[in-house]
Amino acid sequence: MAGILVWFWNERFWLPHNVTWADLKNTDEATFPQAEDLYLAFPLAVCIFMIRLVFERVIARPCALGLKIQANGPQKAQPNAILEKVFTAITKHPDEKRLEGLSKQLDWDVRTIQRWFRQRRNQEKPSTLTRFCESMWRFTFYLYIFTYGVRFLKKTPWLWNTRECWYNYPYQPLTVDLHYYYIVELSFYLSLLFSQFTDIRRKDFLIMFMHHLATISLITFSYVNNMARVGTLVMCLHDSADILLEAAKMANYAKCQRLCNLIFVMFSLVFISSRLGVYPVWILNTTLFESWEVVGPFPSWWVFNFLLLLLQVLHSFWSYLIVRIACRAVSRGKAGKWNPLHVSKDDRSDIETSSDEDEVPPPSQKVHSSATNGTNGANGYLAGPPCPDEH
Repeated sequence: MAGILVWFWNERFWLPHNVTWADLKNTDEATFPQAEDLYLAFPLAVCIFMIRLVFERVIARPCALGLKIQANGPQKAQPNAILEKVFTAITKHPDEKRLEGLSKQLDWDVRTIQRWFRQRRNQEKPSTLTRFCESMWRFTFYLYIFTYGVRFLKKTPWLWNTRECWYNYPYQPLTVDLHYYYIVELSFYLSLLFSQFTDIRRKDFLIMFMHHLATISLITFSYVNNMARVGTLVMCLHDSADILLEAAKMANYAKCQRLCNLIFVMFSLVFISSRLGVYPVWILNTTLFESWEVVGPFPSWWVFNFLLLLLQVLHSFWSYLIVRIACRAVSRGKAGKWNPLHVSKDDRSDIETSSDEDEVPPPSQKVHSSATNGTNGANGYLAGPPCPDEH
């Protein structure tokens, strides 16, 4: 184990040439980032998760009820022992051959069985109220941490001149404000990583999982090798658009249509301009080129920039989704109300209903049981546009 630790913390990987870990030990005159500082993020992540649970129950839920957001979930599928057994023991997404077999066995048409499985899957999804509470928590945190980041950065020289991120590197002292900013951000993303397995399951689960891992890795890397100055710029830039995303989703759940449309447009402009404009021109320029001129490359420098470029790929993917959502919303808006978040269910939502399937005749026409008919309660029960943490 000792040999593995020595190999992992190899100075020639983490630090520039002729710099050692001993050079970055804390002294009475200066404090530098230490890897063991990051252990604090794990218990703090648990605390943030607990604060979230209290916030959603005590603050977000009353707000949602005040906005008349219902706690009812999607419509439940009618009880059927045969289909339930297939759903729980075999598959939640039966193929065409299995659907035809079940159709003959139950004397139901295939589309009715497809609807049953769709309703049964949606039955396990949380209600609109739960989604509102989740978005309100994220909105509150992003607003707080973004405000803190702006107030902190406007007092720093590297906000106005990014070359200051590299002058005297890596002997840049760690301030209390910078340490707090890093630990809270890292703790929040750790809590997001863990809560992905308990929150609303979305189709882009893997993409978001990769995003959280890349973000956590970037925060960890930049802290350990004292690239914290440029790290604060990256974090603050990413938090800016996430506030508007969660606000748009809350407006959507509250059925404030015009407000939702306005905030979504603002979010789209901020997201695309910051992720495809400011990020490569401001952040990647200083990490790839200015740092090369001032400090020069070393192994962890390559890894750090690889992670930043990976983040840029994700930015491009999400920007494509946002443009796609906006185009669909505009095209559909010609025939009715313009609702980008409703259109976005095709790209992001885990609810799989479509309006044309609401016309399927009820099973009671073929089966002597009290089958339920009517519009699926999950229709229009949406997750909103793609979420980048969300960063």
